[in-house]
Amino acid sequence: MSYKKVYLKPGKEESLRRFHPWIFSGAIHHIEGEPEEGEVVSVYTSQREFVAVGHFQVGSIAVRVLSFQDELIDHAFWVRKLRSAYALRRSIGIAGRPDNNTFRLVHGEGDNLPGLVIDLYAGTAVMQAHSVGMHVSRMDIADALLEVAGDVVQNIYYKSETTLPYKAELDAENGFIRGGSADNVAMEYGLKFHVDWLKGQKTGFFVDQRENRALLERYARDRSVLNMFCYTGGFSFYAMRGGARLVHSVDSSAKAIDLTNENVQLNFPGDLRHQAFAEDAFKYLDRMGDQYDLIILDPPAFAKHKDALRNALQGYRKLNAKAFEKIRPGGILFTFSCSQVVTKENFRTAVFTAAALSGRSVRILHQLTQPADHPVNIYHPEGEYLKGLVLYVE
Repeated sequence: MSYKKVYLKPGKEESLRRFHPWIFSGAIHHIEGEPEEGEVVSVYTSQREFVAVGHFQVGSIAVRVLSFQDELIDHAFWVRKLRSAYALRRSIGIAGRPDNNTFRLVHGEGDNLPGLVIDLYAGTAVMQAHSVGMHVSRMDIADALLEVAGDVVQNIYYKSETTLPYKAELDAENGFIRGGSADNVAMEYGLKFHVDWLKGQKTGFFVDQRENRALLERYARDRSVLNMFCYTGGFSFYAMRGGARLVHSVDSSAKAIDLTNENVQLNFPGDLRHQAFAEDAFKYLDRMGDQYDLIILDPPAFAKHKDALRNALQGYRKLNAKAFEKIRPGGILFTFSCSQVVTKENFRTAVFTAAALSGRSVRILHQLTQPADHPVNIYHPEGEYLKGLVLYVE
């Protein structure tokens, strides 16, 4: 089968020679034929040399590269790619653990499948498309996934209503595309939690903080813990297992607070150390005293695009300044940014500025990032999005 052909402007193939998986619309000279959104196209240099095959889409990223080989994108292709992704998770020891059935199976460009995310929760895989091409291919991907990971995947839930481009008018509906299950309890390192894949953020849980939650557990003993922007309460119940004296969870969403309380009850029924508050983060930080000596700041992305970067950095400064002001001497602060457009340097500068304004002695204990099941393609550094610092505050 031959695909419709995209021809690049002279010299615009250089990034592809370095295996970057995106082709921007401005790099395209002309297209033979009229490919539909999501269709597979072949990409050629101005000298008519083949360079890549990928999904075509209207927008600034015109082609997301699936392969740098001249090959068919068929069932065998999807099986091979998913098998490679699954093998990585097994080789790093995150898949196949008796105390853990939650991990990211496919992480977009990090697994050479741009626009596709698959998270596994017990026997249910939650698939999310971030490109029209992956949406169009969803049933083929589902078939390949059951062939590759049928030992752990019984159900596939498709959750892309809010992640696909609005202008494409795809009318994507969330729902099971293979199997179906009402059991939404999964396990992470021996702790159980409800996954809200129906209406929750991302795929229903923030899998990317797993290792950072486990790190927090080591520091929690005998501490008074504040988990800001708690969402489903992940950091809270790790702190409780770690022996925290008290744990307070705060989120502006009453629904998130309900889910946090459910998750705490799953693991620590009747444990009076935990309380949860549905309240604006900044208001809570303003009114709280200095009772906490372990604080987690894990806000939603303050910047989704570069135009919002300046305001985002002001937000991080303000938020961290409040924490530095209130945390007890000898306290530990876990602070994060999940905004892709905020670089490690941007984030560190914002936190350092907040520390300097507080006048307190602050030392870095850890510099954190996303876990190994969220790999970064070395040719696509944009895939590194999660930044975190663990700070000791005197």
